[in-house]
Amino acid sequence: MYDTIGTLGNSLIQHGPLSDRIYLMKLSPEDFPDIITRLDELAIQNKYTKIFAKIPVFARESFLSGGYIVEASIPKFYNGIHPAYFLGKYFSQARRQARNIERNNHVLDIAQSKSVKKDRISLPDKHYKCRKCQASDIPVMTELYKKVFKTYPFPVFDPDYVFETMHHNVTYFGVWNNRQLVALSSAETDRQADNVEMTDFATLPDHRKKGLSSFLLQTMENYLENLGIKTAYTIARSLSYGMNITFAGLGYTYSGTLINNTNIAGNLEDMNIWYKYLGELDTTYV
Repeated sequence: MYDTIGTLGNSLIQHGPLSDRIYLMKLSPEDFPDIITRLDELAIQNKYTKIFAKIPVFARESFLSGGYIVEASIPKFYNGIHPAYFLGKYFSQARRQARNIERNNHVLDIAQSKSVKKDRISLPDKHYKCRKCQASDIPVMTELYKKVFKTYPFPVFDPDYVFETMHHNVTYFGVWNNRQLVALSSAETDRQADNVEMTDFATLPDHRKKGLSSFLLQTMENYLENLGIKTAYTIARSLSYGMNITFAGLGYTYSGTLINNTNIAGNLEDMNIWYKYLGELDTTYV
């Protein structure tokens, strides 16, 4: 079961029972401000308990007046100039209550204590190789995702979905140990807005704690910076020491937590927003 990706007017949304929410992924100015009411109507019709919206600054005050709260923001999200706001609106008191505040804070404290500039990251040994994924890799990619995640907010278990995104706006990178695919990540680019979501990180248990996610993130940064993408961000599981440390360790800035936002690994989880300006990268070693 996956949540549906589609449009509301001309705006891109995802919604469904898996994460029990609507996610306004990309707001079309043509739909504003009527979309605020239309989102409410869709949520009430389907009895969703949250709307999660990613919006530009021009829409901020109207959404706040419509009952939304700011959960995170990125100052130079659109074209390296204009901010984005990550908003939440709750239709259930239980949904808006964070359940793991102490552990969330501990994960952040540990991650931010490691937010120092790192030298170039290398793979563990000569048996590991990293490259962009190709269509011929899709069967092993979807199998890896199935092994790592019990549930996932996007249909990465579906070969057709991975093929479609690979030929649209998502670049996948993998690490192979000898001939076995052992780690994956993806870069979902918005070329119109010059930003990218660094996402879909997955590593097989036997190959964790070897820095593979950090190597993949560094590889994606260099690839995208050379394409002119200005801002990178992620929506990371708040309870994951590994992913939060990975982003903090490569210089990303924490900017807020989305409460009970995403069904991943079988449960609704809080998600942390981290961002970085790729124009500030040191690419002397690329």
